[in-house]
Formats: sequence, C-alpha cells, structure tokens
Amino acid sequence: MNTKDKILARLREGVQQTFDMPDLSQLHGITYTDPVAQFIQKATTTAGAHLIELPGGVDLNQAVHQAYPQAQIFASNLPGIEVQLNPDTVEDVCQLTAVDVGIVQGRIGVAENACIWVPQAMKEKAICFASENLVILLRRTDIVSNMHQAYALIAESGEYFRDYKFGTFISGPSKTADIESALVYGAQAARSLTIILTS
Repeated sequence: MNTKDKILARLREGVQQTFDMPDLSQLHGITYTDPVAQFIQKATTTAGAHLIELPGGVDLNQAVHQAYPQAQIFASNLPGIEVQLNPDTVEDVCQLTAVDVGIVQGRIGVAENACIWVPQAMKEKAICFASENLVILLRRTDIVSNMHQAYALIAESGEYFRDYKFGTFISGPSKTADIESALVYGAQAARSLTIILTS
C-alpha cells in the first residue's frame, strides 16, 4: 500500500456518517429565450471579448485583418483563411510564440457565461494560448443556453476527439489580478479575444 492509499484509508476510518449522492438527473440549467443575444451581452461585458457579427457575403479575411490592422503574422489551418503560418506545418511549436493573431474555429458557444468550446483541430494546440491575440469563429446556430447542453453535445458527438484528445472552453482574453492587485492581460494566454459570429 502506497502513501496515498494509506492516507485515504485513514480518512475513511474516521467517517461516521455517509450520505447518498443527490439526484442530478432533473438539473437542466438556465435557459434563455434568445441565447444569441445573451451570449453577445456576456461576451462583450463579463468576458471582455470583442465581438464582430459578420453578415453573409462579407469577406472573413477582411474582417480579421481590419480587427488587427497592425498584426504581421496570422496563423490558422482553417481553409480559406489567408495566413503566414499554419500550426499543422510548423517544425517547432516555439514558432507559434511569434504569432500576432491565431484564428480557430469554435464549435459550441454557451450563453450563460460566453464560453466557447474549441476542440483541438490542428497539430499544435498551442495556437490557442501562445498567440498574442486570438480570433474564434463561431456560428450563431451553435450557441446553446448553458453548460449542461454544451457538455451533452460534446458527449454525443463523435468528431471532437477523433483526431486529437484535447479541447478547451475559452471565454475571453487571459487576465489576472494576482500581481500586486493590478489587472494584467495576456498573463497565461492571448492578450485579446475577438469572436466573429457567422450565419
């Protein structure tokens, strides 16, 4: 018996009363009559993201470059996106630290907290975290009300973990206030997040 098992065994010896787990089968989460409007409100306030609603027929590349006019290196593996770097073809993941704007596809938006499910769809997932700025493309029809619905969709789908065994929820730019009570952007990941909502 290793140390961990010994500690857990001693803790169990001290248990005097046990309780059944609560029934969570009827817990469905909050729902919204207009999940898209709620998502937009949460994303642009609480989450601190920039949001662009892109009508059909508008050039996606133009929208991305207008959002970051000073950027030099754009990176993505999405078809039709004009970039200088493809995260599927880099020889060393450290090359992604020079990326000004990373562009990825979000699959599920969550209205209650503006989180976006981004499954790994490229060889180097570091593009989501090493880019100075991150752009997430999201279809309006992929927005649900709550995390319960989002996790159900992830569990039901067979595509998200087919090629890679990683996915993450992203809700805004990286920020922390742990350092001398000053709010710092980009401490652990992207300094800014732009969500482009498409039809």
